[in-house]
Amino acid sequence: MLVVLGFLMVATFMYLIMSKRATPVVGLILIPVAFGLIAGAGTDIGDMIVDGVESLAPTAALLFFAIVFFGIMIDVGLFDPLVRLILRLVRDDPARLVIGTAVLAMVVSLDGDGSTTFIITTSALLPLYLKLKVSPVVLTVVAGLANATMNIIPWGGPTVRAASALGLSPSEVFVPMIPSLVVGLVVVLGFAAHLGFVERRRLGKLTWKPDLMPLGAGPSGVGTTIGKDTDEAGEVGQLAAGLDPDRPTLRPRLLPFNAILTVALLVVLGLDILPIPVLFMIAAGIALAVNFPRVVDQSAAIARHSSSIVSVVAMVFAAAVLTGVFQGTGMVESMALWLTGVVPDALGPFLAVITGLLSIPMTFFMTNDAFYFGVLPVLAETAAQYGIEPVEMARASITGQPVHMQSPLVPAILLLVTLAGVPLADHHRKVLWRAGVVSVVMLVVGVVLGQIPFG
Repeated sequence: MLVVLGFLMVATFMYLIMSKRATPVVGLILIPVAFGLIAGAGTDIGDMIVDGVESLAPTAALLFFAIVFFGIMIDVGLFDPLVRLILRLVRDDPARLVIGTAVLAMVVSLDGDGSTTFIITTSALLPLYLKLKVSPVVLTVVAGLANATMNIIPWGGPTVRAASALGLSPSEVFVPMIPSLVVGLVVVLGFAAHLGFVERRRLGKLTWKPDLMPLGAGPSGVGTTIGKDTDEAGEVGQLAAGLDPDRPTLRPRLLPFNAILTVALLVVLGLDILPIPVLFMIAAGIALAVNFPRVVDQSAAIARHSSSIVSVVAMVFAAAVLTGVFQGTGMVESMALWLTGVVPDALGPFLAVITGLLSIPMTFFMTNDAFYFGVLPVLAETAAQYGIEPVEMARASITGQPVHMQSPLVPAILLLVTLAGVPLADHHRKVLWRAGVVSVVMLVVGVVLGQIPFG
């Protein structure tokens, strides 16, 4: 019964979200509550939800202060030079813009934090998408795919989880999968190029007359003149990105300090000295105090990003209801046992590949913790009977990450669609099949190179 209810709950949630009959927050709260009561949770459902909230509270804190910190860095102009460089390279070509989005997201994803990647990518490029009239869904698809593929780097999370669950070193899981990662990124660039060329055919090349598009103009400020003088490029780029050189929040004299603070934050984050939420709390506090010494300015700095904070944190706590009910009722465990039980003995030698394929839907419908600490050990123990090494199972299990990162249970993707103003359903329609292709390609490369056994 729990297996049926679990799959039915997920299917109901996905249907309501994809059909736009409910917002993600409403769906994440009401659907699990209803199915939890049907499963016999009774009044214990309150404790289940509280457990879910407690488990995701650090994530909510991380997102809250990460948005504040990087929002401040954007306000004070830390990323302005990078944005101007990208805009000079992109100019007025939608295809270049989309490919540039993929490259920027890949580079920023090296810090292992999806939220940071999406904040920087959307802040830098979304205004240009809007003014070029390129669909923001293209931005979320390309950025989401790039970050999701990069998510298998050891400090990204899933590789460490897979290694920890099976008592392995993260390096012996990840290093042999580098070719799979490289090919996956090439596929992502291919999708980006295709989407960019489609947008180029649809739009052509659009440019602006600087005197006709004042700062802050929306998409209606886009002109239709083909070509522009080289002298206008800098001014147009600033207008396109919404980088007002005279905005009162700029702190040019503090640029070295803010750069050092940001680099130090990312270095300490990689060293895993303190919990990531604590690091962002401290960094946000320092950034506020140094850049905005007056209390009124500190309050204003937080208020400028309050809409993003509220939207994302609400999503996180709503997702806690789903995870709490999933875990508390035993649905996750029952679904995992059922899936392992339906695999015929004849397919035993192929369990590594089967695990890679199962990781695609299973990590979408459940958290990485649930999959890697709950499901993977069961699969690995079964696979050992057929001579498949745990490290090979771990490698196969991380190939589903391109799809996992599109899940509504992943706070970072909720942040991305919120910042871009894109409905989650629209994002899913365009990204899920592409993410599935990337996952399968990474799995196939692993098999071809012998890192993942096949039979």
